Amino acid sequence: QVQLVESGGGLVQAGGSLRLSCAASGRTFSNYAMGWFRQAPGKEREFVAAISWSGKSAYYTDSAKGRFTISRDNAKNMVYLQMNSLKPEDTAVYYCAATYTSYSGSRNLDEYAYWGQGTQVTVSS
Repeated sequence: QVQLVESGGGLVQAGGSLRLSCAASGRTFSNYAMGWFRQAPGKEREFVAAISWSGKSAYYTDSAKGRFTISRDNAKNMVYLQMNSLKPEDTAVYYCAATYTSYSGSRNLDEYAYWGQGTQVTVSS
């Protein structure tokens, strides 16, 4: 079992920045690739970014490229999502998730076995 707790969400103006954090506990954190997903009201949960077990590789959905950066600190059992140049369409509940079936992570939320409770991000125009 892996327990995940997100933090760092909030209200920010368009163009601003937020840094989301996800604290992991339980099994060996470095054995899991990690992902960030988001869900806006009335929409399906969607992939945002993923990072490999080692942290050496990462990839993003197109809308996040160049604005968001995923990173992890295996010594602290933490994963982060730095979000810059935020837009109103980034408003959503953001979730971190862990998968042990893929070294580099996945865009497919069904591959993630463990999920946090989510943190709300609201971007005002």
